Amino acid sequence: MPKTKSQSVKLPGIYRYLYFISGVLFVAIGVIGIFLPILPTTIFLILASACFIKSSPRANEWLRNHKILGMYIKNYQDKSGLTIKSKIFNITFLWIMISASAILFTELWYIRLLLLAIAIGVTIHLVMVKTKKIEE
Repeated sequence: MPKTKSQSVKLPGIYRYLYFISGVLFVAIGVIGIFLPILPTTIFLILASACFIKSSPRANEWLRNHKILGMYIKNYQDKSGLTIKSKIFNITFLWIMISASAILFTELWYIRLLLLAIAIGVTIHLVMVKTKKIEE
């Protein structure tokens, strides 16, 4: 019998627990990233949300509606966009951290080239994300 869109596949219990534990760990790393500028907060919270979607929709709703953490992922997941201010901040911070890493932590040319490629790719992605207008 073919499955329709309204039917969801139920994961076995062990997988749900693993996804849930991974989601909690990603939230913890994301929170640490708020205070440590070397860790990206948003990507870990997006990963946590993806894990919670598979394990606990209630935990995902908690994360999305959290007073502080929710703002990091809601606009991205809803595809409502990023403000120009957040785009500028994120791209500037990205290039500062990538440059510092390439200069201070490695002398290998291919690692520096890889970091440059990552920075270019992330910059292109951020520029292409819809720009959200600030509501007055």
